[in-house]
Amino acid sequence: MNARIAPLRTADLPHRSLSFWRMTGPGAVLVGLSIGAGEIVLWPWITAKFGASMVWAAALGVFLQLWVNIEIGRWAIVTGEAPYTGFARVWMGFIYALLFVGFVTLFLPGWARISGAALKALLFGPDGPGPDWMWTGLTFVSVALVLFGPKVMYRAVERITIGLVVFMTLGLIFVAFQVGTLDAVGEMARGLLNFGHIELDDEFPFSRFFGAVVFAGAGGAGNLWYAFYLRDKGIGMGARMPTLRNPLRGGADTGTPTGYTYPETEPNRRAFKDWLRWVVFDQTLYFWLLNSFTMFLFMFGALCVLRPLGLVPTEGRIIWDESLILGESLGSFGRYLYLVIGMAALFSTQLVAVDGGARVWAYIVRSCFRFGRRVDQARLYLPFAVGFMLAGTASTWFFEQYAVTGLGFIFNAALLGGFSMAMYVPLMLYLNLRYLPASARPGPVCIVMMLVASGVYGSFALYSLWTAIV
Repeated sequence: MNARIAPLRTADLPHRSLSFWRMTGPGAVLVGLSIGAGEIVLWPWITAKFGASMVWAAALGVFLQLWVNIEIGRWAIVTGEAPYTGFARVWMGFIYALLFVGFVTLFLPGWARISGAALKALLFGPDGPGPDWMWTGLTFVSVALVLFGPKVMYRAVERITIGLVVFMTLGLIFVAFQVGTLDAVGEMARGLLNFGHIELDDEFPFSRFFGAVVFAGAGGAGNLWYAFYLRDKGIGMGARMPTLRNPLRGGADTGTPTGYTYPETEPNRRAFKDWLRWVVFDQTLYFWLLNSFTMFLFMFGALCVLRPLGLVPTEGRIIWDESLILGESLGSFGRYLYLVIGMAALFSTQLVAVDGGARVWAYIVRSCFRFGRRVDQARLYLPFAVGFMLAGTASTWFFEQYAVTGLGFIFNAALLGGFSMAMYVPLMLYLNLRYLPASARPGPVCIVMMLVASGVYGSFALYSLWTAIV
């Protein structure tokens, strides 16, 4: 065990007193993170290019992440910690590797760049005034207003994200009924059963396929952020941990960053089972079913609107091109509705990504490094959040000079996220088997599914490296 990380303390597990719906939120925020990259950009683009033949891979990506998220939730329920502290207890090298991947992806904010492009298209069209980096910066200003307005950042993120997800889902259902056909429904169903079929070309090599599977869902380190949302919502031992508050409004986090474990008593075992049922329901309803549903709706729209015309949008214009074609059948209302849906999806991802990224770095510095324990976590959050927004705007400007597209940003970030998942998914299983009380450890089904997920991400990562080298 790493001596620099304090051991888990012992305390009874708080009991759940509120209904599922009164506690809802963490799973919906994770959906908001998921929708704006793979769901609205990558998989619709793939569907426009290849049809629905690889729907199975998108479904597989979300299904595997369901089990990963349940194990992340298991750790958060029992300890009140984010998994990063557990990783550091095993070996600090894992923390350095995750920080490296996080640092690199700071400069590949595809969701932010496409969000800015969507805002410009909504107001002026894709060829409107100003470069991409300027519009990306404007969307980051909106993110800053959301994060640093209320006293508790998570509360604002949760409410706005839930509102955006509800709006997107209803809007997509409306569009699907307007443009959908039974033939397209049948093609989607056949693609779901077409397991193992992969179509590749020079524009879509295996590394991009791997990235698309990873970004079908939260993808990469985004899944680990679920623990932060559970903690701030007071789920399980999270009720004993301090809530991250806005440093601009006097917020402070002076408590110890290390968490708890419960003694093996019957009340604690019952409380754990109750909390785990809540997490399973939360992830099944929101992350698996709702996330898959919205992703399929975006793919269905591309299949019905773009595919019949043989139109594969230039990278970064898929939202605009679909809105133009929808405008031909639904009029201006349909065109603007889809643009607003796209903007909402991308902004939700941008908002959650800035918040989650800042939480990770502030949490790791505070909990895993001795020098960080002298600094308030809330005050660490501020410079990291601002730094991420400035870095995203600057990198958009830099790569715009070299004609690197927003979709290229996302594919590269997804590939890096896949490598991080190949590392932390088996590590997450090890943590839960090694450090949790016997009554809280994963059962045979969860162990098997985590081993399957580890095998998929590990083999995909190795094969992607092999194809890149050879």
